[in-house]
Amino acid sequence: MDRNFARALSLVLTSEGGWSDNPADPGGATMKGVTLANFRRYVKADATKADLRAISDDQVATVYRRFYWDAVAGAQLPGGIDYALFDFAVNSGPGRAAKYLQGVLGVVQDGRIGPATLAAVRAKPAGVVIDALCDARLAFLKKLSTWPSFGRGWSARVASVRRQALLMSAAPSATEGSASPGPASPDDVPLAATPAGAGSPAAGEAPAVPHKSASPAKVACVLALIALALGSLTAWTAHLPCNLFGVFCQ
Repeated sequence: MDRNFARALSLVLTSEGGWSDNPADPGGATMKGVTLANFRRYVKADATKADLRAISDDQVATVYRRFYWDAVAGAQLPGGIDYALFDFAVNSGPGRAAKYLQGVLGVVQDGRIGPATLAAVRAKPAGVVIDALCDARLAFLKKLSTWPSFGRGWSARVASVRRQALLMSAAPSATEGSASPGPASPDDVPLAATPAGAGSPAAGEAPAVPHKSASPAKVACVLALIALALGSLTAWTAHLPCNLFGVFCQ
């Protein structure tokens, strides 16, 4: 998903390194993986190699997003697959990367990530797609005439991409990133199981008022009333003969 662009770009730049102008590299002069041709296309039409070497971080992000990430529909791909395909696109071109993904998925290889490709990629486990895509990518690289010169580095890069992409595929998605519920409050403690409807008020009835423990003041009041009643009963009992026989007791 698009939330992975910054992380994916950071990983790609680690692999791309800094300035390079190796005659054996078909991409020509590059800075942080940005070729002079793409720098001229997206940033400065008449840029020189000196301009390319001075490219800013924002300019780097602009080129990578527009030329690679958007070209392979990175924002619409599942986590991990987005990075694996993005890095493939940076290394070997967006069209080729898209075709290899489509080959892995068994859909038409037209080099365009459309609804059919997206539906197919979402129907498979991300880890399976990542492994198959990295295997296919490595097989392609081994067939290139430049493999003797760059094979060792490419092999290490694909291994790193596979590892990081699998980690990203296992991470929670944005929709699952909400805060986890905290400790249950007293109101969250479940009551003992009762038959369905046994504890619910009937329609039109007011819900029962929950029982509350008596306060200390109420307890004291009740005990005082009991003591007063006992005292009155004792006094009446002492004068019982007088009351019964009409004799005035002094």
